[in-house]
Amino acid sequence: EKALALTGNQGIEAAMDWLMEHEDDPDVDEPLETPLGHVLGREPTPSEQVGPEGPGTAAGESKPVLTEEERQEQTKRMLELVAQKQREREEREEREALEREKQRRRQGQELSAARQRLQEDEMRRAAEERRREKAEELAARQRVREKIERDKAERAKKYGGSVGSRPSPPVTEPGPVPSSPSQEPPTKREYDQCRIQVRLPDGTSLTQTFRAREQLAAVRLYVELHRGEEPGGGQDPVQLLSGFPRRAFSEADMERPLQELGLVPSAVLIVAKKCPS
Repeated sequence: EKALALTGNQGIEAAMDWLMEHEDDPDVDEPLETPLGHVLGREPTPSEQVGPEGPGTAAGESKPVLTEEERQEQTKRMLELVAQKQREREEREEREALEREKQRRRQGQELSAARQRLQEDEMRRAAEERRREKAEELAARQRVREKIERDKAERAKKYGGSVGSRPSPPVTEPGPVPSSPSQEPPTKREYDQCRIQVRLPDGTSLTQTFRAREQLAAVRLYVELHRGEEPGGGQDPVQLLSGFPRRAFSEADMERPLQELGLVPSAVLIVAKKCPS
């Protein structure tokens, strides 16, 4: 009734539009205070019907008064339209909420796929890094072997003959040893590996395992490849010494196996700068 009165009784559509526009007003539910003569459903008094020009003037110009049935019918239609508008708004909000949920799930799936791709890329890079390190290690070993072979060839060319062609010392026949029936000669254990610890001039040490039949030159080459850079950038030749008993290994000793030099199964060597000849 308030909406109809404020819209000038222009119909249920106008009243419903007014309600939708003012539904959040704090005084929307307060009754409308209308002046006498404009209250819906009340007949105007004879004094109200008298206009400035005489009786009947105001009655002829006033708007038609709705009956109780018409007011109820308009109110019913208005409530139905309001309910319809509310249903449409609820359906719209439900569709928007459903769309937001779909968008949230889609974004979650895209984020999960991105994380999975990132993990796969990291695993692939790690695998490539391991393969590269393994290839570099194999290449380094190959370079060490090639350098050992070159050193052997250079020493053989320098000293004449091939490596390993040195005359072997004469073998002396051991004299007869009285045997005892209660004692048996002890058997000497054979080692196929040798653990060498090398002490560098700066106080650090290197430890590596070699085969017992490898030459001492392999140990010197290992030291030359793994010792740190010296001040000035140059690398002076090194000489290997044994701690106890004190012994300096010569160039001829570099061609002898570790087993023959008494460095098996383990030994400690000292690195000293080689004096120029």
